[in-house]
Amino acid sequence: MRADRLVAVLLLMQTRGRVTAAEVAAELEISVATARRDLEALGRAGVPVYPQPGRNGGWQLVGGARTDLTGLTAGEARALFLLAGPAAGGVPEGRSALRKLVRALPKTFRGDAEAAADSVVLDRAGWGAHAAAAPPLVAAVQDAVIRRDRLRLGYLRRGEQTSRVVDPWSLVDKDGIWYLVAGTDRGRRTFRLDRVTAVEPTGETFDRPADFDPTAAWRETVGAMERRRAAESATVLVAAHLVAVLEHQQGRHCTVIGPSGDGRVRVRITAPTPRMIAQQLAGWGTELEVVEPESVCAELARIGAELAARYRGTASSS
Repeated sequence: MRADRLVAVLLLMQTRGRVTAAEVAAELEISVATARRDLEALGRAGVPVYPQPGRNGGWQLVGGARTDLTGLTAGEARALFLLAGPAAGGVPEGRSALRKLVRALPKTFRGDAEAAADSVVLDRAGWGAHAAAAPPLVAAVQDAVIRRDRLRLGYLRRGEQTSRVVDPWSLVDKDGIWYLVAGTDRGRRTFRLDRVTAVEPTGETFDRPADFDPTAAWRETVGAMERRRAAESATVLVAAHLVAVLEHQQGRHCTVIGPSGDGRVRVRITAPTPRMIAQQLAGWGTELEVVEPESVCAELARIGAELAARYRGTASSS
């Protein structure tokens, strides 16, 4: 778009001070005639630029004026590139955008910004795991979020194929899993993109609610999900030196209550069902003891009996 190109021309003049039409043409990959028209258009639009004729001439901002379109402070520039650098590392368009942003910064900021962009490596794969790939339809949904295009989604819910018409409001990447927060005829809903089987624009656009805050909406979604995941709880006794390991494994679903009086620590573990609590704790064997409820104890006994029946005699025969 010409507006984008004019901004790029102005940023180029800001970083170099004086440019020729040929330099602008080479930098922006346009013809010299187009570059000259763009420079003249800036002057007509009121930007203080003027041509200098002669062998060493060119176009320059009046009085050496500097137009800082970024408005960034040095600290803000470093913070921006610390975030943007690792995120853009594997995307050619992202690397290209960072190079252009660097050129747009005041000269005194550029060194720190470039260093910040190369100082962080983003590795989302856990130890022993592969990094999760983005769902194949995420780009199409992202375009719809930006353009405010209403969509018809093919969606798998509990194994059943359904069709949903949604207003895509925002996207969330949570630990490698992508979610779409959308408006529907039943209110705000959240969809996992790895369950989306088809994306079809309806040809209609929408206005996102003026009071919609993507961060606050996602925080509410996470809170509701965690409450559902914590519907059942069990009280567990575990050796003090293993508490940190249990907390790391269970995350926010592990709450330390306090010492039990026998050298162990009392901990609360939560999950959607007693069976799921038992499944998560079964691998600990006798390293911990479930005190209550009886339903979790019964599930552990069932799992133990099934394992014993499956592998009875295996150790002696080997």
